[in-house]
Order: sequence, then structure tokens, then C-alpha cells
Amino acid sequence: MTAQSPKQEVALGMPQLPAPDYPAEVRARLETDAKDVISRYPDSRSALLPLLHLVQSEEGFVSRTGMRFCAEVLDLTTAEVTAVATFYTMYRRGPSGDYQVGVCTNTLCAVMGGDAIFEDLKEHLGVGNNGTTEDGKVTLEHIECNAACDFAPVVMVNWEFFDNQTPASARALVDDLRAGRPVSPTRGAPLCTFRETARILAGFPDERPGATAASGGAGPASLVGLRLAKGEGPAKVVAPRGETAQDTPRPGSRHRGPQDAPRPTADSGPGHPSGPVTEEGE
Repeated sequence: MTAQSPKQEVALGMPQLPAPDYPAEVRARLETDAKDVISRYPDSRSALLPLLHLVQSEEGFVSRTGMRFCAEVLDLTTAEVTAVATFYTMYRRGPSGDYQVGVCTNTLCAVMGGDAIFEDLKEHLGVGNNGTTEDGKVTLEHIECNAACDFAPVVMVNWEFFDNQTPASARALVDDLRAGRPVSPTRGAPLCTFRETARILAGFPDERPGATAASGGAGPASLVGLRLAKGEGPAKVVAPRGETAQDTPRPGSRHRGPQDAPRPTADSGPGHPSGPVTEEGE
């Protein structure tokens, strides 16, 4: 057996058997796509992330063959490619389902029912975290915050939003996915398979009907906050316990509005004993 080149060595200089290559026709097609992706960057190695999505769209995960391909077309070592592929959670390292069902278990979604949904789906599907159903349709995982707190608890399927879920609605969702019944996200683009999603993330045109016009959209709470930040409307003042909050503070109230400047404070320390802090006019 011939010695491995440096491009085929892993960390610490330990050689390993080279990964198998793609069939010739697949390799030729991927090379054409890879040239398109690489041409968008001033430095070819900057194309590594989209190229990992590209090979993931081919097999449904980033295989050793896919990492070898990326290393060769970018003139990187397999160790460099592996370091990136294993760092980001959006790259799968083994076969997974057509639909990646992610349940947000970050703080707000968790307290709103995300933890209950995740536990319920594990039992319903008979899989654990990152487990795939026997039919190869669904891979279940818990995910971190996806900036959709207005709609908590949120479930995502191939990165499309399914908002305000319950254990019952989530069970119905995965049942529809496994049965091949049409499923529509709450907002955003139409749903597609994980491989199709990976190709879109690689930077190729999204050909789903209506996808270009689709928008995730902000929720009511976010829009209210945006209007307040722009000074376009009043805010409810948080009243002391036992009192009533109102839009316009009562005369003499200490609660003058959300845009008040910070109150002055006294120096504190052995040389500067602090005393009562008063505001002008009080």
C-alpha cells in the first residue's frame, strides 16, 4: 500500500485509509457545482461551509467521501475539513431523516411547553435526541433558540417554522410527515426535504413555488417593541404592586415613562459615604 499524502492525514500525523470516492458521474456533477460556489469567493477556502452543504445535499449527511471531496477541490487537509464539519451542528455526520424535526428547548420555549413537546415526541417516535425513525423519515433533535420567541414553543422542520405548538399538534405534524401528507409551515417558505434544504443553503436558487416572496415575519410582541424603539407609541408603565398601570402617569408619579434617563447615584466607598439620593423637585 502506498504512503498517504499530507492531504490524507489526520491530526497528529496519523495516517488513515483514504475515503472512497464518488462515482464518476456524481463527482463530475459536484465538481461543476463546486466551481460555481468557489467562484463567489476571493479565497477558495472561504467556500468550505457552502461546499459542506453541497455534499450534504448529495448523501443527506457529510460523509468521509464528502469531506475528502471538499479537501481536494479546496486544497485543504482532511483534518481541516473535519474540524469544520464536526464543529457546526447543521452538518450531519451520519445518515438521518428526510425531515429534521427540531424542538426548541431554550428558556422561553422550554417554560412555554417545549420540554414537554420534546419528551412527548421522543416517546411517540420511539427515538432519542438525534435519533431517526425506522422508516428514515424523521430525525428528532432539541435545538437552541431560533429567534422566534414571540411564537413559543416553536418546532422547526428542515429550518422552517411551526409556531405555537403543543404536544398534540407536534404529534400530528410528525405523523403527517411520515405518512407523506402535505405539511405547511406556519410562515415562511414551503417545506422541502433535508437534502433540498442543504442545496439551497449551499447557495443555489430556491425553486420552491412562492419561496422568494415568503417571509418569516416578526411576531406582535417584536413589532410592538420596534414601534416603541422608534418612539411611535406609548408604553404601559409597570406600576408598584397594588396600583394600576396606565399609559399616562399620574401627576406626581415617580414612573414617568420608558425613556427616562438613569437616575443619578452617589459615590460609594470608605472615602465617599453614600447618603439618600434625591431628584430635583422631590
